[in-house]
Amino acid sequence: MATTTGAAAVASGTSTVKRKPVFVKVEQLKPGSSGHTLTVKVIDANIVVPVIRKARPGSSMNRPSQPTRIVECLIGDETGCILFTARNDQVDLMKPGVTVILRNSRIDMFKGTMRLGVDKWGRIEVTEPAPFTVKEDNNLSLVEYELINVGDQ
Repeated sequence: MATTTGAAAVASGTSTVKRKPVFVKVEQLKPGSSGHTLTVKVIDANIVVPVIRKARPGSSMNRPSQPTRIVECLIGDETGCILFTARNDQVDLMKPGVTVILRNSRIDMFKGTMRLGVDKWGRIEVTEPAPFTVKEDNNLSLVEYELINVGDQ
């Protein structure tokens, strides 16, 4: 017995209802959270030293590995700003002065500070310039967090 999924579901007339994105502001971001959709401006972009990984022994192809391009961008909206880590193809979209929509972004912790990122399940879209000015004096990436285990003491 076959189940109705994918293209068969569309052909039969049943479909999933997509929910509307809920846009959040930068000041609402918390450590360890994910699934955020934001509209932000790129303020600054700094290239991080590229890391070249060695080919793994026993890999099926002996092709040279490509270096991972990483750029740390300061992005923000009218409530604050945060560092965003752009990787590979994302680097080309994150130019200073550009307004972007980050969909399904997540907060990564790096050396106790928050960094925003978009993985393969998220999306970056360049959009028309936003009318707001970025509040640069509220940088969430400058706040240092410490993990505390609550349990047997």
